[in-house]
Amino acid sequence: MTEKLFPSSHGNWVIREYLYTMRVISTNIGSETLVNWKGKVVATGIFKKPILSPILLQEEGVAQDSIANKKVHGGKYKACYLFSSDYYDFWKEKYPNLTWEWGMFGENLTVESLNEKDIFIGNIYQLGTALIQITQPREPCFKLGIRFNDQSILKEFIKHGHPGTYVQVLKEGKVEAGDLLVLKEESKTRLSIKDFYELLFDNHKNKEHLKIAVEHTAIPLKKRESLKKYL
Repeated sequence: MTEKLFPSSHGNWVIREYLYTMRVISTNIGSETLVNWKGKVVATGIFKKPILSPILLQEEGVAQDSIANKKVHGGKYKACYLFSSDYYDFWKEKYPNLTWEWGMFGENLTVESLNEKDIFIGNIYQLGTALIQITQPREPCFKLGIRFNDQSILKEFIKHGHPGTYVQVLKEGKVEAGDLLVLKEESKTRLSIKDFYELLFDNHKNKEHLKIAVEHTAIPLKKRESLKKYL
């Protein structure tokens, strides 16, 4: 198995990293941006830019990162958004005329080898000096369309099936490029981010997954209640 040695500024030691390990490759922060949308001026924080310094994960969000609409972003169950670098090439082919950089999907952390089917809701990871828990997939809204200058990306994003994941911050801490997601506790219920994403958008709901989801305390109560009607 191929391995690497990767230095970390969190201490005077090195990490032995295997190719399948989830690793942060970019930390991204956004400032509030005003855009025109259907004749109105709306604020958005989706225009994230890579930064060279660590970011601080806090219980309600990422320090110094803009959250324009706190009703649908940030808070306990959406404190930080992670998206996989593995799918950037797929989207670059579809949108070759954009100026590409990490953070294009509004993610605070761009993560190598993040695969939604292998990440279970409720999993707890050490990440830098923070402790995080997997909560729910990202559901795209019109602001992703604004970022890509094409609202058709919403349907494409849903169809692609790789939405990334939001996390809850159990212990505040700093994260920087090169940090690994180290599994500290695996969820006892086997409901992956991909499974839950399909519950949200697939008309043919998996009943077993529904039963797990409506009882899963790592998922916001409001979202669990909305799924009960399908049982």
